[in-house]
Amino acid sequence: MDWGWFAQQMAAMARDLLAQDSVDTTLQRITATATELVDGCDAAGILILHETKVESLAPTHQLVTESDQLQQQLGEGPCFDAARSARGEHVFRIADLTAEHRRWPAYAPQARALGVGSMMGFLLFTDDEDLGALNFYSREPGAFTQDSEQAGLLLASHAAIAFSSARTHAQMEHAVATRHVIGEAMGIIMGRHHITEDQAFDVLRRYSQENNIKLREVARQVCEQGSLP
Repeated sequence: MDWGWFAQQMAAMARDLLAQDSVDTTLQRITATATELVDGCDAAGILILHETKVESLAPTHQLVTESDQLQQQLGEGPCFDAARSARGEHVFRIADLTAEHRRWPAYAPQARALGVGSMMGFLLFTDDEDLGALNFYSREPGAFTQDSEQAGLLLASHAAIAFSSARTHAQMEHAVATRHVIGEAMGIIMGRHHITEDQAFDVLRRYSQENNIKLREVARQVCEQGSLP
């Protein structure tokens, strides 16, 4: 591994990630970079675990999605372990999946049948949150070396920061849009019924609660229809 070249690529990737305009494009760039820069990596994806349910983000190949679904179905697997691991155990590297029958007796042979030869995974985390696991796949046993692991770890560190930043930005944009829609709806209700701002908000809130509809959705309908649904 030419670490000087790799450092330049990481710097370029960091700038590229900051230029992405959504969480999805940020994650797609992360996993695409994994296949471009990490020796032995044929496919990559990000797995988020919601209790026992799996969410596959930005897979570069169907193999990733199939592996994630298999782990959800069986309730075991290395990506599962990485996604829910303690931060002290945030890296795994499997040289040969055929030799992993003891740790994952159900997953290992079926994953090998899918075409997985070796794997690596890294917990994505910042000081404030755990974000899931960035996983690397190779069709060949023994594809990932110590250099591959070091490169993956560096990429995962950048990825976690970019993922967290993109998600925070998206949440802020959503919050601003929500406030705008609610404010517009309140203005419509105030004008139609000649009531105060507080009273208009209370009308929206009560309707939301009584009909089990999110406040933002009620506001959107008011803006579209000119009154409460």
